[in-house]
Amino acid sequence: MFSITWPWLLLLLPLPFFIKSKQVSKNTGGHLQLPGISEAQISVSSTPKKPNRKAYWFMWLCLICALIRPQWLGEPIELPSEGRDVMLAVDLSGSMQIEDMVINGKTVDRLTLIKHVIGDFIERRNGDRLGLILFADHAYLQAPLTQDRRSVAQFLADSEIGLVGKQTAIGESIALAVRRFDMVNDSNRVLILLTDGSNNAGNIEPEVAARIAAKRNVTIYTVGVGAEVLERRSIFGTERVNPSLDLDEEQLQNLADMTNGHYFRARNSEELAQIYQKIDELEPVSRDQLTYRPKSELFYWPLLFAILMSVIISIRSQFSFSKISSRGGK
Repeated sequence: MFSITWPWLLLLLPLPFFIKSKQVSKNTGGHLQLPGISEAQISVSSTPKKPNRKAYWFMWLCLICALIRPQWLGEPIELPSEGRDVMLAVDLSGSMQIEDMVINGKTVDRLTLIKHVIGDFIERRNGDRLGLILFADHAYLQAPLTQDRRSVAQFLADSEIGLVGKQTAIGESIALAVRRFDMVNDSNRVLILLTDGSNNAGNIEPEVAARIAAKRNVTIYTVGVGAEVLERRSIFGTERVNPSLDLDEEQLQNLADMTNGHYFRARNSEELAQIYQKIDELEPVSRDQLTYRPKSELFYWPLLFAILMSVIISIRSQFSFSKISSRGGK
């Protein structure tokens, strides 16, 4: 559909006519006299053709058409009107570098597993608003709630172990998520907290933050990351150890129960993927229907015609002047 952004600028269209009329009324009584030039010479030199008014008017019309900013609007595209507000809180403490996870037969550290699985989770969240919190010694907001899933996925991919410290501030991450949820209305508030340890940093206890979250209708899904058995070689041969001794599963379970959430134990990528099914079962929140219409700017076409006409008039004027000069010299 054709549209004009500033149609009121069409009022400028007759402006040259009024300016010319005013100049003609001022110049009707005078007769130009030039010293050293006779009237005969003037009559010879004054034979050039008058400029084509139609060309000037066409050029002015093109300029006005460019100023009013014509556009072509495409068909309306409906944006998703239903979705959830999901905040991801990812642990970046030093223990996340333990290599006890497996992806496609390859041993990787815990953060790499989270990036692999949660990155796919982010891509599936069409219509949801996502946010990202990174925590270690303290919790930091890396991405506010947004529908720009690509940016959130990129922020997660760029995160590194030790970026915000070496300890684990679980309580601070919950409190920060609650504070961000308070800035939105009509929200199905979900916090997915992924950690491999227990709270040992920050200025707020996880249970206190969870009680506040429960009052603000925030549902917490906690995920304990880490294998239960890790084989390593020593001078006494191969020994089996538990690399997840620091994981406080009881606390994570309590945090989830306090907010009507769920606790997941992620020993591998398959268990971590269970989050998909649980989040998809949530009832989405209805929002106002939004539409988007792609726009194509058309102002450059009349502007191009005006420039082309200006060049043509300039060339013709120079050609006429040179022809008159040669005639006057004779």
